[in-house]
Amino acid sequence: MESVGSLVGSPWIYAVVALSVLLDVFLPVLPSGILVITAATAAAAGTANDVPDILVLALCAATASVLGDLMAYRLAWLGGPRLDRAIARSRRLRSAQERLGAALARGGGALVVLARFAPAGRSVVSLGAGAARHRARDFLPWSALAGLTWAAYSTALGYFGAHWLGATWLATAVSVGALFAAGAGATYLMRRHPAEAT
Repeated sequence: MESVGSLVGSPWIYAVVALSVLLDVFLPVLPSGILVITAATAAAAGTANDVPDILVLALCAATASVLGDLMAYRLAWLGGPRLDRAIARSRRLRSAQERLGAALARGGGALVVLARFAPAGRSVVSLGAGAARHRARDFLPWSALAGLTWAAYSTALGYFGAHWLGATWLATAVSVGALFAAGAGATYLMRRHPAEAT
């Protein structure tokens, strides 16, 4: 893992991880999960005094995830009629917004947690909650749980993958594969059993 570069071994890794996780709600193609796993793999290879620290890394990723969700939520809330018209034109966005609304109205938000793992699911849920003007107190706890769950899962994959397979690119690749498998599973559950996801 020495070849990952000096960035992973410097305190700047926290800022890069935070920025990547924060912005991937707007640009879901950003590899924030891969970056978190790579940093966690490097943390497993280091000593207690090395950067990154696994706990700080997980908290950094979780906090950035929640802040990104809230930014998207607020932008959609303020988006007004133009955003409402854009959602109305998309059957997928309209359906996601309706399911999210029903889930939050019933006090359940497993859909928010599942969506954090699904590709672009976080974006749809955060923007949908804001556009539908759901109360922040209904959305925020589920967003926080989703961010913590995703960050803990991603860092654990990198950390324990490195302990089991060694701090190599193979460990990172296996861990990334497990992250993609979780995303595929979340997508399947959201599409196949929308009622159960709520």
